Amino acid sequence: MAQASHEKAPDDSQFSTLFQPEIPTMSNEHTSSRELLGWLWRGYLRHYMGLLAIAVFFMLIEGATMGALGYMMQPMFDLVFVAGNTNALFWVSLAFLAIFTMRGVSSVTQKVLLSKVSQSSAARLRKDMLARLIRQDPAFHQTHAPGLLLQRVQSDVGAINAVWQAMITGAGRDTVALIAVLSVAISIDWRWTAILLIGVPGLLLPISLLQKYVRRQASEARDLGATLATRLDEIFHGIVPIKLNKLENYQLGRFSKHTDRFVKAEVKSAFGTSAISGMTDIMAGVGFMAVLLYGGSEIIEGEKTVGQFMSFFTSIGLSFEPMRRLANISGIWQAAAAALERIKALMDAPILLTAPKNPAAAPKGLPSISLKDVNLNYGEAKILRGLTLEAEAGKTTALVGASGAGKSTIFNLLTRMVDPQTGSVQVGDINVADLATDDLRGLFSVVTQEGLLFDETLRENIVLGRTDVSDEALQKALEASHVADFLEKLPDGLDTLVGPRGSALSGGQRQRVVIARALLRNTPVLLLDEATSALDAQSEKVVQQALDRLAGGRTTLVIAHRLSTVRNADKIIVMERGQVADQGSHEELLERGGIYADLYRLQFQDGKTLLDRHGMAAQLPEAASQTAEAQSGWFSRVVGRLLG
Repeated sequence: MAQASHEKAPDDSQFSTLFQPEIPTMSNEHTSSRELLGWLWRGYLRHYMGLLAIAVFFMLIEGATMGALGYMMQPMFDLVFVAGNTNALFWVSLAFLAIFTMRGVSSVTQKVLLSKVSQSSAARLRKDMLARLIRQDPAFHQTHAPGLLLQRVQSDVGAINAVWQAMITGAGRDTVALIAVLSVAISIDWRWTAILLIGVPGLLLPISLLQKYVRRQASEARDLGATLATRLDEIFHGIVPIKLNKLENYQLGRFSKHTDRFVKAEVKSAFGTSAISGMTDIMAGVGFMAVLLYGGSEIIEGEKTVGQFMSFFTSIGLSFEPMRRLANISGIWQAAAAALERIKALMDAPILLTAPKNPAAAPKGLPSISLKDVNLNYGEAKILRGLTLEAEAGKTTALVGASGAGKSTIFNLLTRMVDPQTGSVQVGDINVADLATDDLRGLFSVVTQEGLLFDETLRENIVLGRTDVSDEALQKALEASHVADFLEKLPDGLDTLVGPRGSALSGGQRQRVVIARALLRNTPVLLLDEATSALDAQSEKVVQQALDRLAGGRTTLVIAHRLSTVRNADKIIVMERGQVADQGSHEELLERGGIYADLYRLQFQDGKTLLDRHGMAAQLPEAASQTAEAQSGWFSRVVGRLLG
């Protein structure tokens, strides 16, 4: 039974995302800020060095104007207001106009340039992340929920984008502004400045502790944000089974619980960040009170002029905001570092299934398919146990057996979604691991029961971005797949939007679209995985006709639980517990007896008990079932073998 749980049951597919375990949080061991900044710079920011240099230049100008404003307070008070020099009034006023003009121009310029750099680098990071993640193997995506990856690509990158822009602005403009205004203050009286800054050393330890607190809370918030995104993804994708099983309140309760935890973590992170700037304000207030007490007496005694005090007062007043922003940056950076750590971890995750450096040439013509002594485990569960089989070129080979027997795993091995632990998987006598990934997957067209479509037009779902498809080829595919049968009923024909996951189409229509897609690919190998199992009888008949047309002249592998769809196959391979239990034509297998013959009698001759598409017995009314079981001693034996 252990291995059975690893092969997807068709009608449980919608439930597969509803009850996943919680997303694990990252280790408490944090990457150093220097390493994170170095990674961000080398990978992204260095590509915009020219724009950054220009932006920094204008930031320096903007910062310097802060010092100039403080400096101009002394001549304004001493020469104009106190001395009454009317000639100085014009020049002082002109100086203020020049300062504010330079400040305005430099502010606009550097903000526009930084916006360009920040948005471009964020877009570059998102593209690189998607390029990396989309090439990961299915095992990676089974352990990283879609919601988590969405959170990393969108929210985490957005957080970094906003934060690093604030950091560059603070490191450039605010540092220069602070140096400029403090220089003016020192030039007036270094003792006043020393008194003002006397409390700074006492802030170092509390700020250091607050930084660690913010990093910890921000990390928790990012993990909870990913969990929330995953919950939403599960709920919206599983909305039908949620409603059918009355799970609305259950899912809402789970989401509410995580939302409350997320709010608490965000509030705690905001408290830590705000506390850093708040402590800076308190320190500045204490320092300014001390300066006022000490310097006020000097002004009263005439040792300092009013202009000097106003210049000092203005400079210190102008220093508060840059000082607060610089102090706040340390808290902001800790929040960004939490997001950047997770992004870096995803980007550094190795891609396990890689193409060889010197790939072999893809086989020509119709290839045969063979697996030789293949063993495959998922964790501790053994899925394939020394499996050996062959599908002849240009013929149809069917795979039958109970769920968990390893049928779909064979498809994953052929398309190299997974590699076996031991054994050989060959297409046209070439090991699939020796082929370039694009060449290998270019050999296959796959039609599954899910009929996955994108939220695009019908045309785009068929051609999938190809520009070399002629109208004639497209029309032939539409007719052969029976898409043309319902095309005229759609409001915009081929330009009709099919909705999320093709929700605007019926199941049979979606399958026909997937078949049209496969016809256009025109590959030598066709893989059919329960392609008609979810359809009603009428839709199944139409889709089966399209599949028969598609399979013509190709090497075809078919997975099916309905034996009526595979009885005409050239070879039928019966699988049990990851091994070949029997193989041959339909007539040979019936004549030999065994699992296939039992399955056939169970589906077609008993009339009392049917086999559903899971390979599990679906009972008719109890009395009839009990009668059938009493009359047929093989019933329990068949079901027992199917369930392993």
